[in-house]
Amino acid sequence: MRSWFALRVRRAGERLWLDRASVRREGWLAHSLRLSLLLLFVAVMALSALDLPWKPKLHFSLPFWVRWTGFAVGLASLGFWTWTHLALGTLWSAQLQLRAHHRLVACGPYLRVRHPMYTAILAWVASLGVVSANWIPVFFAALAAVFLVARVPREEQMMLERFGDEYREYMRRTGRFLPKWRGRPGNPA
Repeated sequence: MRSWFALRVRRAGERLWLDRASVRREGWLAHSLRLSLLLLFVAVMALSALDLPWKPKLHFSLPFWVRWTGFAVGLASLGFWTWTHLALGTLWSAQLQLRAHHRLVACGPYLRVRHPMYTAILAWVASLGVVSANWIPVFFAALAAVFLVARVPREEQMMLERFGDEYREYMRRTGRFLPKWRGRPGNPA
């Protein structure tokens, strides 16, 4: 899916790879860590397909219905992840960078949540752990959560610098990873 959206961005004439500003915002260490985690994830998933003697030690017991619930959550999160990409269109970037014609997207999945893509990614990776009843995807979900939680302040600072009060207002009315609890009508949340 990511490849499809990256191709759409590239066909629109937009940059996909690092530029100096995104490296300054995120740092080489964060970029290197993200690439390393991706490569490690792919390698571990490939190894998981093999019948290796240490694999049973990483499994844990879950009821059948919980695993099927994880499957449903995984499918829903993939759909949600796709929706976030569709809402961003050619504004999407894996890097912390803004396009020359960038606008604040505050519709669709971004209406009530500032980082719904990260929520979808985390739900999908966590669902892999539930479906497989294996600690490896759970470990990767925890690593992804740490990485994304650390990344968000830099991303939000970039958005504040570009959109100022418009983004401050957007932050006030939305939740970071989940919709903001509004409380009862008439009561400020």
